[in-house]
Formats: sequence, structure tokens, C-alpha cells
Amino acid sequence: MPRDGSASGKSGDKDRILSNVALLYYGEGLTQSEIAKRMDVSRATIVNMLREGRERGIVEIRVDGAVLAASTISRQLCSKFGLADAYVSRSRAEGTGPATRSESLAQLARVAGMAILDVVEDGNTVGVAWGETIKAVSEAMPFERAKGVEVCQMIGSMVSDRVPASEDCAIKIANRLGAVCFTLHAPAVLSSAALAETLRTEPTIAAQLQRLEQLDVAIFSVGNTAPDTHLVAAGIAKPEELTAAVSAGAKGIVCCRYLDAAGHKISLAPDDQIVAVDIDHIKNARKRLLIASGDDRAEAVLACLSGGIVSHLCVDEPLANLLVS
Repeated sequence: MPRDGSASGKSGDKDRILSNVALLYYGEGLTQSEIAKRMDVSRATIVNMLREGRERGIVEIRVDGAVLAASTISRQLCSKFGLADAYVSRSRAEGTGPATRSESLAQLARVAGMAILDVVEDGNTVGVAWGETIKAVSEAMPFERAKGVEVCQMIGSMVSDRVPASEDCAIKIANRLGAVCFTLHAPAVLSSAALAETLRTEPTIAAQLQRLEQLDVAIFSVGNTAPDTHLVAAGIAKPEELTAAVSAGAKGIVCCRYLDAAGHKISLAPDDQIVAVDIDHIKNARKRLLIASGDDRAEAVLACLSGGIVSHLCVDEPLANLLVS
């Protein structure tokens, strides 16, 4: 429920829930019973929600058999990579052309919002990463209160005109879940390894980092290693450091850590200057939801899958097709 309790807020939140139920039913091809199980409601409730969505014009039904392809791809992803679940968003611009990046990201964010509600259970400790994708998800999630949930910021703070603040992502998702939020009161990167180590041992920071060692759910995205990657755009890594990492085999970036093709961490600068969750602590989480958009993330996502960092995957259809090919 929206915190202001306003009528317009309640209406907007209900619209988001109806839209996401419609995405699961018409977009991913799930049955009403499957959706009811995910949302922990009765099948009759889902039937009524779908009917209300049509009556209010939230859902416009068109005959397009290709839409159901997403559910087939989801099963292929689970089978190929041993995933507990996979969520595939499908979107396109008006007409026959492909979706723009913003349209694809918006659709992915809505599907990922439902995925989070699916994987988070009462009493969970949830780690939230950062970036453009996670920020979009935090703004698209419906409000659904969970009991006893704690949300933890997995990466320290940074200042960037391009990349949203990591604490903003964690706070927004916590608000959507009605959860307590523990922000990480430290910069993402320090000027030296010695200073970073000193800060990590400060009692307050150490307690926050310790929570990240005991996550039930980790929610994160993955960056590629292109020259304009967010790690460089946010000023966390220098261009020459990125170049060195790529030369060493880096294929992706998770929570400011470089990964090689096998999903192993590459301990190169600025790794020892970072205040963030470690890759091994993400692996230790019972549920690990990776959210990614765009075919330029294929190598990076494959690295995460190869390294056992992912149990639940949420991607757009073009990326899903590349992964199963």
C-alpha cells in the first residue's frame, strides 16, 4: 500500500498489480493456477483480476501466437542452466519494429518486479545491488507487504550523473515490500586499499557487511566490460583498470567485481578498494535473482550462469534467445 494512503495512490498501485498479473498470463503464458501459486492467492482471485484488467482497459487482447514463445524460452533457460525459475519479458515498439532500449527496460522492470515478489518470502534478508536496471525495477514494483523482511544495500554509495545511487535502489525496494532497510554507510570505492580495509573494520560498517554474508535473496544485475560501462561512468574504476581487467579475461561486472568467462572473480584494481558484498556471499544466498536487459549483456550473463551465481533469471526476449541458442 502506498505510504500516503491516498485514493489515487491506491488506484495506481492496483493498476500495477493488474498489469503484472496480465504480463504473467498473456506475456509469459503462465496458467491462472501457476500465477495464483506464485502470488499466494486463489485461482478465483486471478480470474477476477484478469477480468477487471480487461474491463478497465488495462489489458487489450490481440491474437498473436508469438507472445507465448516467452514461456517456452523460460523452460529452455531453466533446463539449460539448471535454474529454479526464469522470467522472460517481451516488448516491441508500435508496428513491426523492435522495441527501443527504454521500452524493453520498462517491460523487463515490470516482469522483474513480479519476480521479486515471487522469490522473497516472509522473514528473508534481501540484498539489493545498484544500476540503471535495478533502479527501473525498484520504480516498477507493486507494493506488497512482506512480514519481517530486511533489505540490505549491497554496494557502498557513489556520486554519478549517469548511474543512480545504490542506496536509492535499496530504499525503494524496501518501501515496496514494507521492509526495514539497512543502507551501507560508506563510499563504494576508497582512494586506497589500506583506507578501504580500515573502513571495512569500523564496527558500524562491519555489522552492515556481516548482514551481506547471510542473505536469503540477492537481487542484482550485471554490467558488460565495454569502455562506457557503469563501473567507469560512476568513477569507481579508471579506464586503464578496466582495460587491464579485460586483458585478464573479464567478461562481466557484478557488484563492482570483475568476473571471467567461468564466473570466477578477477582480483584486479579497484577490487581491494571496494566496500561491497563479495561474490562468494552472493553465491551463498539461497535465491539469487539476476536481472539483465540487452543482447550486449550476453557474455556477462553467461559468466554469471557459468559461475553458479544465479538461481533465478529475469531477461528480455532478445537476450533470452541468445542465451538458449
